[in-house]
Amino acid sequence: MNGLRRALGLGLGLRGVWRRWPSWPVGGAGAAPRRATPGGFSTVPSAERPPRRREAGGIVATAAKDPREEEEEFVFPEYHPAEEPALEKLLRELIKKEEEGEEEIPQVPREPLPLQAPDGQLPKQPRRRRPHKASGSPDPSIPSSGVACSGCGAELHCRDPALPGYLPSAKYLSLLGGAGESPEKALEDAICQRCWLLIHHQQALRVQVTPEEYRNVVSSAVRSSLRHGRPPLVLCLADVLDLPDSLPPDLPELVGDQANILVLGNKVDLVPGDSPNYLKRLRERLLEACTHVSLNQHRGGPNQRVVDVHLLSAKTGYGVEELISKMQSSWKFNGDVYLVGATNTGKSTLFNTLLLSDYCKSRASDAISRATISPWPGTTLNLLKFPIINPTPYRIFRRKERLAADAAKTEEDLSEEEQNHLKTLKKQSYLIGRVGRTFQLPQKLRKNYEVDFDAEALSFSAEEEPTLPSKTTKKAELSYNEVKDARWFHDTPGIIRDGCVLNLLNEKEVKLVLPTWAITPRTFVLKSGMTLFLGALGRIDYIQGAQSSWFTVVASNLLPVHITLVEKADAVYQKHAGHKLLKVPMGGEERMKDFPSLVPQDVTLEGTGDAEAVADIKLSSAGWVAVTAHSNNKMHLRCYTPEGTALTIRRPPLLPHIVQIKGERLRRSPAYKTKKPPPFVENQSRNVKK
Repeated sequence: MNGLRRALGLGLGLRGVWRRWPSWPVGGAGAAPRRATPGGFSTVPSAERPPRRREAGGIVATAAKDPREEEEEFVFPEYHPAEEPALEKLLRELIKKEEEGEEEIPQVPREPLPLQAPDGQLPKQPRRRRPHKASGSPDPSIPSSGVACSGCGAELHCRDPALPGYLPSAKYLSLLGGAGESPEKALEDAICQRCWLLIHHQQALRVQVTPEEYRNVVSSAVRSSLRHGRPPLVLCLADVLDLPDSLPPDLPELVGDQANILVLGNKVDLVPGDSPNYLKRLRERLLEACTHVSLNQHRGGPNQRVVDVHLLSAKTGYGVEELISKMQSSWKFNGDVYLVGATNTGKSTLFNTLLLSDYCKSRASDAISRATISPWPGTTLNLLKFPIINPTPYRIFRRKERLAADAAKTEEDLSEEEQNHLKTLKKQSYLIGRVGRTFQLPQKLRKNYEVDFDAEALSFSAEEEPTLPSKTTKKAELSYNEVKDARWFHDTPGIIRDGCVLNLLNEKEVKLVLPTWAITPRTFVLKSGMTLFLGALGRIDYIQGAQSSWFTVVASNLLPVHITLVEKADAVYQKHAGHKLLKVPMGGEERMKDFPSLVPQDVTLEGTGDAEAVADIKLSSAGWVAVTAHSNNKMHLRCYTPEGTALTIRRPPLLPHIVQIKGERLRRSPAYKTKKPPPFVENQSRNVKK
């Protein structure tokens, strides 16, 4: 095994060998490790054995290090670091030499190596996905179409790639080339290049749209002349994970004085419930945030701005049916409805959910394209809309019948497709709802509107320009009588917020920071002189305190947490920011040259008991850390966020009992085992059929 020794001499640590090497069926759990020699396997002397440490997944051997340079990395079931590529190279060299017979390797009964296929051949490595390069060229001489993109609402054109609604000139002209068709007809279902890349390649093209232009679009739409003699209803969507910052402070000026406001708290499916009444507490915190931005100054009076506050999940459907019932019983058919809010609050997701619900005309769902959904801020660039159904007494009665029938169903009564979808949502969310439809287009008529799927027409290489399928049958169209007196539901562009850390990140980093799965809280016990890193986006130094305190991180499960000493924190940041340990931002030293440095802010807190957090330290939109301390324990903390981003001390905390959601403390570690609350499905019977 001289080849193995030479490979180990190239700098590969023993930790990687012990983590990836298959389990040998020699000796028991406490047997001494063995070393390969030309004559067999010998026991490694105790002086040479690498020290072992215990993690959540078991015991992991580590190479001996200088205690002064040792840094502890915490690994949780939700976050597993990628395997070292150097180890993969080592095993490949070992297998190659074994096949060539260059060395005599002892035959020890064992399982195949992880990188060795059953037939002895090495499996093919997955090809790394290359970023798609936007193709085509602009043509400034061709006028704009006047037709909106069906994905983001921007006007389609081929004049400038930096402007919203751009299509390459060749593609644009080919779509307009239909014989005898008007531009409105030819571009009816077309989407711009930006939406196409977001949908098919999860890539975002930056466009030149200023925050003032976003605000002008929203303000001019909501403040437009009154239709049907009534001011509009404004649905203000807020991200409950980002309160109070997810409510834009200038929202009252944007919507005007006459609009009726219904505030919606989205993404409750990602929040771990810390007590039985946590949803009621979230609703109260949402009302307080409304008062903070002067949306609810006249609460209870005749000029009350906020008519109601409602919690929901646009992704899982939790609370959506209740929202529809509220609007149909109170707002009815009085006027248009506008959906407004900051970027990344889930407006497009809610628009698509309502488009396929009882709030939209049944035929309109087949005639109107869905909005583009992406974690990238500012996906919607103009107005998208669908016609609202008139909630007549007969429709309300039939809807109540359907809701009662759905609530009586158990999970066994659902179709196989619905059960699989429900199982997926249970893995990803805490709160789940089922959104159905009472009135649907008859199956006979729906067949006339189906699209012929042509796989060949949809396939293309990275160098080719995307094309739409050419063979389509008749599509559903709304008649003039159906829309002449319609009330419309509008999706507006997201308002870009100042001081948001997402504005500093690229699309890959945004996907890691924005949580899309149910958040698993991670709790650590720290004493004075210790530091907590949340990626390279936030840092909390425990400068002074008489007793140890608990710090519970509520952030994306993909964002790593690192604990070190205050005296080593600066060196850790300089060495690992932009690299694997801190993970976000990513890109090494070149990326960190353009990234703002961390700016400190001193915070003083006094504990109220070991069962309830005293405050949340909100690190912009990257998440927050709930601090729990013993009574009368005065703490001096120094908190860091990137320059230009907001650091908020939230009192009272959003989830004061979050410290209770933890398992046993890991041995010789400040971390606790993670615990995940069970999911809950509304409007479904929990009676199990025998």
